[in-house]
Amino acid sequence: MTHSPLLRSDETLFRDPEVFELTYLPDHLHHRDAQTRELAFLIRPALRGASVGSAVLRGPPGTGKTTTVRRIFREVREATKRVVPVYVNCRHDRTALAVYRSIFAQVCGCPAPSAGRYLDEIKQGIATRLHDENAALVVCLDDADELIPAGTYNTLLYQLLRLYEKWDVRKAGVFAVTSDLALNLYAEADPSVRSVFHPAEVTFWPYTKTEVREILADRVRQGLYPRVISKVLLDRIATIAAAEQDIRVGIDLLRGAVIRAEKDGRRRVGPEDVTAAARAITTPSLLNRAAELSAGERELACWIAERSRDGGDMASGAVFEAAQDYQGRTASHEHLNALAKAGIVDLAPGIGRGRAIRLRYDPEDIFAVCNARTKPAKTRT
Repeated sequence: MTHSPLLRSDETLFRDPEVFELTYLPDHLHHRDAQTRELAFLIRPALRGASVGSAVLRGPPGTGKTTTVRRIFREVREATKRVVPVYVNCRHDRTALAVYRSIFAQVCGCPAPSAGRYLDEIKQGIATRLHDENAALVVCLDDADELIPAGTYNTLLYQLLRLYEKWDVRKAGVFAVTSDLALNLYAEADPSVRSVFHPAEVTFWPYTKTEVREILADRVRQGLYPRVISKVLLDRIATIAAAEQDIRVGIDLLRGAVIRAEKDGRRRVGPEDVTAAARAITTPSLLNRAAELSAGERELACWIAERSRDGGDMASGAVFEAAQDYQGRTASHEHLNALAKAGIVDLAPGIGRGRAIRLRYDPEDIFAVCNARTKPAKTRT
């Protein structure tokens, strides 16, 4: 691949494209050792014939919750038959029947009976296999908060955790996963559930930029041929992903930029590839953030984006002085803080004239999104 600057039609930049799929399970989970140890501690008693513990896994999207659970579940399956780990995606399976059919298929290794059969027959099939194997059940309810509006959260927790009362099986464990930081899944359980649901709290904090870069560098080593992407561009992608607090953004950016270079027949990713991929991936996020802004905050965002594009002084003091003619200094200060809270700008320590204002998105994208009137703005001033 070094003889020509252009790719032949039968060449690719991907050593292993699967590495950039969101379902890919890496051989090593970077920076999730503490969470892995906690989950392993809860599962370990089942290896001695005791029950599995339960947990609530909480963290923003893209912080490794699902990957950590799926990774440790794979290790459990490879190491022992005394524990049967089951993963349920509650965005797909929200009804009791759908959840139990998913559990049955993973415990018994075959599809559950048809939907016309009684639910108790599916439960009995699950319990029979667990009893025959003398195995403990641990169920991960990913996006468990989706079960609350569906009206099945308490019912499922109660039935799963008390499965041992009706059938001769060990008490099951439940790992309930949520990305809603304002939601307390334990408090959402009714008293009869809380009497048997005593979860450990396992928190997944957003990755730092350094951690994001290490994770992405590992994916690059595994999934791309040498010299496809430079360290500078990898740093840029890591910065974007860290700002979004979502490792999936970085993985998608890598894949998108490489696909764009490959489509053009080039052997290396260029800055324009990262820019194009970033715009396609981060614009929806920017739209969501801008939708929460008031009219005044959108106006200031547009003005700052123009100023940044034109090379103006981005110190907060200079911005306040220039913006107060049409917004007032107090309003500009409040609006700027709102933009920082919304994740559209960062306020970094500056020299001489207050904090430095740094845009998290391309100035042209901020101007286009905040100048649009496609969504009604809040009335806050």
